[in-house]
Amino acid sequence: MKQLFINIKELLQVRDEPVEKLSGAEMKELPSLKNAWLLIENDKISDYGEMNSLPEINADKTINAEGKIILPSWCDSHTHIVYAGNREQEFADRINGLSYEEIAKRGGGILNSAKTLQETSEDEVYEQSAKRLEEVMKLGTGAVEIKSGYGLTEEGELKMLRVIKKLQQNYELPIKATFLGAHAIPKEYKEKPDAYLNLVIDQILPKVAEEKLAEYIDIFCEKGYFSVDDTHKLLSAATKFGLKPKIHVNQFNAIGGIQAGIEHDALSVDHLEVMRPEDIESLKGTNTMPVALPSCSLFLSIPYTPGREMLDAGLPLALATDFNPGSTPSGNMNLVVSLACIKMKMTPEEAINAATINGAYAMELSETHGSITKGKKANFILTKEIPSYTFLPYAFGTNSIESVFINGKMLE
Repeated sequence: MKQLFINIKELLQVRDEPVEKLSGAEMKELPSLKNAWLLIENDKISDYGEMNSLPEINADKTINAEGKIILPSWCDSHTHIVYAGNREQEFADRINGLSYEEIAKRGGGILNSAKTLQETSEDEVYEQSAKRLEEVMKLGTGAVEIKSGYGLTEEGELKMLRVIKKLQQNYELPIKATFLGAHAIPKEYKEKPDAYLNLVIDQILPKVAEEKLAEYIDIFCEKGYFSVDDTHKLLSAATKFGLKPKIHVNQFNAIGGIQAGIEHDALSVDHLEVMRPEDIESLKGTNTMPVALPSCSLFLSIPYTPGREMLDAGLPLALATDFNPGSTPSGNMNLVVSLACIKMKMTPEEAINAATINGAYAMELSETHGSITKGKKANFILTKEIPSYTFLPYAFGTNSIESVFINGKMLE
């Protein structure tokens, strides 16, 4: 099927030559065509250009996009979409003065989500997660990573990963699976955390690999959770099974997690709310993508990733939602892009690049997603009539999306 979009006010993120990722000053440039056309054939981008050079095309469907903008769909490289229930009571507890760490010490936080997940059937977890996935797709997400980490038992972690696999089978957007067994230390292992890490490495990890349930490995490298030594131990074990690292680091404390991730050639290091000069320096010249999660900072009232400082130092940066029940109950990438501009001092161009092409890199999808490039998958957003692309982050409470297309098909 051929679909032709004509009179597009602006076609954004147009890259004739595909790029893997963008860094530093490159992120200020957002190539585009004004008064453009776009041809989709089946599930791929076939051709594009300016309206004054539109050739005769025998299309099955022609869509007039006058006054509207087309851009690649968001690539959300860090989520925990698969979970059961919610943690709205903890939201009230924090308003009443308890910190995230205090709630966790009382058995709340991740342990609360783990208990709920263990008590919920796999089918019910799937139904709840599928609704959330459909919600973020309608908000413009066209590629997503999903982590386990609320099981914290062999049965619970495998249940989560099986749910992710079922989502992969039933939905057309790319979904990347990450095994995050080392998300928190279960209550019964509080006095013997090493024994829990050994369980993750010796028992759960081989089964995850055997059943091909994940591509990536993750660990929460943070005070009160898992140490830098734990991180080295887990990532070394995961390498033997072919799982690449995408890890949680520097959320509340800088303890050397970034350097551990780089040593193991991590695809991404995520959170980065607390960054020392040596952490920024360590990331220079590496293949590791730093990922910021600004809606987590908004929800927990913690510092924002110093995006401006990192970009000015020449680093790349991706943006993701961290969608989860405890610290970011939102998968809205439009809000993330706005927060990056408002709170992290990123320009609209930098934020859109971070949420598209660099987000794709953080899921190893640069060759197929993240830009308007011939041959790439036709996953894109058609906006409503808006003045310019700057209006997207500017009007942070407005849904400016008219339609979302995945593999060339408009979401109903």
